[in-house]
Amino acid sequence: MTTLTSLLTRAAFSGSTILTSSRLSILIFHRVLSQPDPLFPGEFDKARFDVLMSFVARTFNVITLGEAAKRLSQNNLPPRTLVITFDDGYADNAEVAFPILNKYDIPATYFVSSGFLNGGRMWNDTVIECIRHTEFDEIDLSKLGLGVCSLISTEARSKTISLILGKIKYHNLSEREDALGHLEYLTGNNILPTNLMMSSDQVSKMHRNGIEIGGHTTNHPILSKLNLKDAENEIAGDRDRLEGIIGSSIRVFAYPNGKPNHDYTVEHARLIEKMGFQCAVTTAKGAAKTGADLFQLPRHTPWGTFLPVWSARLLMNQLQARFDVASPLLSYPTN
Repeated sequence: MTTLTSLLTRAAFSGSTILTSSRLSILIFHRVLSQPDPLFPGEFDKARFDVLMSFVARTFNVITLGEAAKRLSQNNLPPRTLVITFDDGYADNAEVAFPILNKYDIPATYFVSSGFLNGGRMWNDTVIECIRHTEFDEIDLSKLGLGVCSLISTEARSKTISLILGKIKYHNLSEREDALGHLEYLTGNNILPTNLMMSSDQVSKMHRNGIEIGGHTTNHPILSKLNLKDAENEIAGDRDRLEGIIGSSIRVFAYPNGKPNHDYTVEHARLIEKMGFQCAVTTAKGAAKTGADLFQLPRHTPWGTFLPVWSARLLMNQLQARFDVASPLLSYPTN
């Protein structure tokens, strides 16, 4: 990025104080890789994340989600308030992202699904690693309703991964496990990585070093696919285990997948409130403002890695909230 584009980008946010001072932007990340991944060229790696955090530190007032929710409820957000969040509990959040956050003195909130700590693996990563490591050039996924899929190139493998993820994302946990077992059999992968997620010690270390730890359910189910009691057990079990690890209360929560009216409902938002959480975040676009439901806060990271474009999209996401009307349940675009 050139000096000129950097100055223009920062000036755009600085000049928008009147529009953004009472609006809260919350960024969502999952992984920060040590090196670029050919299967996912749009994923942030160490170098790209460093550039982004350098810009964020110069441009925004970054605080934790808990602090932001408190200030939002009191209507005293500072100008250009930003929250950085990470979902799931990946090891690279501790090993790659945290040193960069620490370098720029940036606080963050990590939402952890505790069922995958200490050698576990997210279901989507089982899909990714099966397809990544198989020696076959094609795979017959007729049992999943996808037919024969090519694995002849990196692009073909990436496409097949997307198809599989979309197909089984909304399966219940038992059906999902069956599909994963079938995929492991088809790809001949009996040994998959067990170092993708954080350990309990890493979670504890992150907490001791200023990272806010939040709940994200034990097994990362789609809450709308569970009855309310099972959803409560997923949320409470995760919270209790994390509190045991960090020796402190878990007050913030992120809905798995997070699409309002699709992955969770207003019943879940009220359940989270009843359970004593301070706030919860979704994956609906937009920026929160005074009067927003603290248990359905929007959260969005602009796509793209070219910083001037990325920051312009973030600004537009903030300004969009100026014309939105706060509602009991956030809407989510269908396209």
